[in-house]
Amino acid sequence: MASNFNFFKGRSDEKTTPAYGQDDGIERGVSYSSENGQVEDDGDGDGPDDLHRAMKPRQLNMMAIAGAIGTGLIIGTGTSLKLGPGSLLIGYLIMGICVYIVMVALGEMGAWLPHKKSFSGYATRFVDPAFGFATGWNYFFKYVIVLPNNLTATGIILQYWRPDINVSVWITVFGVAIIVVNLIHVAFFGEAEFWMSLIKALIIVMLILLCFIIALGGGPNHVRTGFRFWRDPGAFAQYSASAGDDKVVIPGATGRFLGVWACMVQATFAYLGTELVGVAFGETPNPRKNVPRAVSQTLMRIVFFYLGGILVLGMAVKYTDPLLGAVKKTSGLASPFVVAAKNAGINKLDDAVNGLLLIFTISAANSDIYLASRTVWALAKDGQAPGIMNKTNKRGVPVPAVILSSLFILLGYMNASKGSSTVFGYFVSLVTVFGALNWVAILVSYLFMIRAMKVQGVPREVMPYRNILLPWGAPIALFLTILIIIFNGFGAFFPHFQVDKFLTSYIGIPVFLINIGWWKVFKKTKRVRPEDADLVTGRRTF
Repeated sequence: MASNFNFFKGRSDEKTTPAYGQDDGIERGVSYSSENGQVEDDGDGDGPDDLHRAMKPRQLNMMAIAGAIGTGLIIGTGTSLKLGPGSLLIGYLIMGICVYIVMVALGEMGAWLPHKKSFSGYATRFVDPAFGFATGWNYFFKYVIVLPNNLTATGIILQYWRPDINVSVWITVFGVAIIVVNLIHVAFFGEAEFWMSLIKALIIVMLILLCFIIALGGGPNHVRTGFRFWRDPGAFAQYSASAGDDKVVIPGATGRFLGVWACMVQATFAYLGTELVGVAFGETPNPRKNVPRAVSQTLMRIVFFYLGGILVLGMAVKYTDPLLGAVKKTSGLASPFVVAAKNAGINKLDDAVNGLLLIFTISAANSDIYLASRTVWALAKDGQAPGIMNKTNKRGVPVPAVILSSLFILLGYMNASKGSSTVFGYFVSLVTVFGALNWVAILVSYLFMIRAMKVQGVPREVMPYRNILLPWGAPIALFLTILIIIFNGFGAFFPHFQVDKFLTSYIGIPVFLINIGWWKVFKKTKRVRPEDADLVTGRRTF
């Protein structure tokens, strides 16, 4: 039978098979042969031991909007606001642009060459299998370490009302619940995340509107602050640091610059996790249509939730307020939104925020298992993890990978002990930098893909999704992310050198490099040459 085949656009007459549980019209991954025009299965379809494209577009979109929003925005901004509203806004704006570039780079790859092997798959495919190995395992360990930490935070929040119940009980209860959610079906996980993300979005909208109304004089005290706090005490504070009884304040322009830089570092870690929808791309039908839509949702989240929230906080709370950072971060009282409400004469909001924080911590723990299990499944598919990890059941759930990821919940019981929690806290701080390294991996993979396209003569016009910020924005975002990684631990030098803070800020970097070197030597991998890069497998019929 004659067919209209084009190397860049695919075959116009190619029939596709619906994915598991989906309607007709969903396209499967295919490989195109430029020699004979034949279409071959690339193994990315919904076959045995494969993920199913059963996540609904609305679920993916809601995850993109609010899925990765954690306590960093509601609680963590309180610490950064002490450096001034101007510093905070600049920090979140610059890093917001950076993370958006990361997302559109991931979106271009995911829409044009969709696969189910997550970020490590692109790193292996375009850069070097050793780079993919390090990327995947670092991402896996990041989420299995923060998993028990999120469950512990859930237990601590619940102790606000039931101090008589040990944290370990809550770790068990919610640990079992999220394991069940992840074992049933990806559609069930997607539905749970859809509703939790929707609730998180409504919570953020409510708090932003509350602060905006307070700043305009709508609170019980009827005090209209507007942008008064930007003038008095000011928009930029001097950077200060303390360790034990020692405290130092850096004066002048240097102090203000360090204040902005500290906010950029904090903003980076607040934005980490935004890329989680990239893992879900592999279980989403019709990536050409749904991936760009999900990526565009992240821009709305950055502009409205983060920048909007930062702006109204700077209007409603002055950075010298003694209530900022006065209590532990697992309490609603630590939220600058609660501080704004208290100053305006609104009481008991901390109780409400305390309850709402449960949604954030449970959603985070639920996503942790999902991200870790799909990452180790992808590694196994590329031969970089034990083969049993690539097994799935008839519903497309990688059961062995979910079980392996869930085992790390047991570390939460160590975290429940005061003595052990300090050591565990170091582990959490250590793996946090892995998230920033993952941004580096995404951007490097994208730049290598673009270089391969140029060498092989493939024009960008063949890509179904192209963003105006690319490809020129990718090197800038990569440079900025690397700077953040290199200088994220500058606070370890003030007021005096702190070994523990320094190690937790930087030890993740040599771990990442050692993983690359070890796998490269052990497997004798080679860097993927641009002329040999696979720009065919997984192409869709456009």
